[in-house]
Amino acid sequence: MKTSRIVALFSLIVVFSACAKRELNTRVSNTTGWNYFDERTTNFEALEGVGNVNPVGMIAIQGGTFTMGEKDEFITAPRNNPQRAVTVSSFYMDKYEVTNLNWREYLHWMKLVFGPSVPELVDAVLPDTTVWRSELAYNEPYLENYFRHPAFSFYPVVGISWEQAMNYCQWRTDRVNELALVRAGIINFPVFSELTPTDDEAYKEEWEAMTGYTMDEWEVPDPEDPSNTISMYRPSYEYIRDKFVFNTDKYLLVSDYLPEAGKHPKLNSYGGERKIDRSDGLLVVGYRLPTEAEWEFAAFAPVAGDDGLTIEGKVYPWSGYHPRNLTEKQRGQLQANFIRGRGDMMGVSGALNDKYVITAPVDAFMPNDFGLYNMAGNVNEWVLDVYRETSFQEISEYNSFRGNIFSRAKLVNGSYEVDSLGRLAIEWTSSDDVRDYKDGDKASRIPTEYPIDTIGLGELSVAKLDPTDILAPKITKNTRVYKGGSWNDRIYWLNPSTRRYLDQDKSSCTIGFRCAMSTLGDQIPTAVQ
Repeated sequence: MKTSRIVALFSLIVVFSACAKRELNTRVSNTTGWNYFDERTTNFEALEGVGNVNPVGMIAIQGGTFTMGEKDEFITAPRNNPQRAVTVSSFYMDKYEVTNLNWREYLHWMKLVFGPSVPELVDAVLPDTTVWRSELAYNEPYLENYFRHPAFSFYPVVGISWEQAMNYCQWRTDRVNELALVRAGIINFPVFSELTPTDDEAYKEEWEAMTGYTMDEWEVPDPEDPSNTISMYRPSYEYIRDKFVFNTDKYLLVSDYLPEAGKHPKLNSYGGERKIDRSDGLLVVGYRLPTEAEWEFAAFAPVAGDDGLTIEGKVYPWSGYHPRNLTEKQRGQLQANFIRGRGDMMGVSGALNDKYVITAPVDAFMPNDFGLYNMAGNVNEWVLDVYRETSFQEISEYNSFRGNIFSRAKLVNGSYEVDSLGRLAIEWTSSDDVRDYKDGDKASRIPTEYPIDTIGLGELSVAKLDPTDILAPKITKNTRVYKGGSWNDRIYWLNPSTRRYLDQDKSSCTIGFRCAMSTLGDQIPTAVQ
């Protein structure tokens, strides 16, 4: 008995010693033997444990293998997503769909920064509220109220194109990283008071002498005498673009980029100054749209049970085949926002079923097993992929995705170019664009820019007609996938494996989105509800 206790104690000592003296560490190199953070050597800074953080508003989703594709038999199904096994890496995903309030915050920032100087940049951010119009329905109140009225603040934003959603993801990345650097004392907040117009010419001259930039001048009505105008001054567009707007890539790549006067660079081990970079672990990887594989995985939430096996064959994000809740407490309640039958958008007065005639608040209904809300119904959601009917024929078994363009920051005469929003401009060659790589759908690669032959048609119609248009395929490199079903869909589309498509510059009153983010290092723990 005494001997066994000694053996057990010795085993514990060995285990704890191994944990305390890991061979791979950030004190000494396991390949050269040189010490890190040592002034006698190169003073190399070795950091550890700065990988995954929980981004605000997101759920950590542990990846794994699952059966992607059709989960039920429908005679009229388009057969564009047959079953196949794929593996998805761990990632983060927004708990809720992006709301009208979230988008109004984005729009407010754009107005504040670019409104007077480049109003067309603000116009490009506006949702298309005309998506609510229907020739045979009275939806006009939604045009003015759905996006702007506080009654709809927590409803999903719609009328947003894929391109607009991608720009929002970049803007969100920059704002989150900017705040992280401010909180770390690396940079200061932008001086938003500089953007307040002034009529003080002395201030204008002093400001221009101090910054080396000009102030833009424009005439506005005098508030005290609207019949007259006064000259107002505001920092020039170039100043705002180059110095005021924080952009993550620009901060990392442009060595002399100063996002704000009075910055506080990080001190290195020598006491000198250097910029924060990726190795410091302060910056998020970047927000983006989820890939189709990630979105479908997140919707089905295929989490293994105690036996290590997952439930395959789920038809909806919730368990079972029934759209109604079968638990004793909520028995009979619909689990998503969709059309129950012809003309039945929300049920009968006094006994409403899903309770919402159009969209619902993004936190309505129960979340799925990952804690994600409205992964079926409410609004369809944009995903990152380019649509191809035959994408399943040529797939990667790991992180499946079609839509890559291998771009790089644009250099001109050794200097990085910036775009109209103050971000680094990007470029690529034709060989970098692999959206059509091994495309099994040959129709999508047929040239369709035929010359228009209008001989004999001039008197028939004012508009010129293209006789070949009826034969031209509608799928292009800019056709994107959306998934999930909406408030205006039948239940078939609530199956997460269903997929539809729309050009990336188009929008709809039934399509919204949520953001995703890649993880770093170890696979993150699952977040089962």
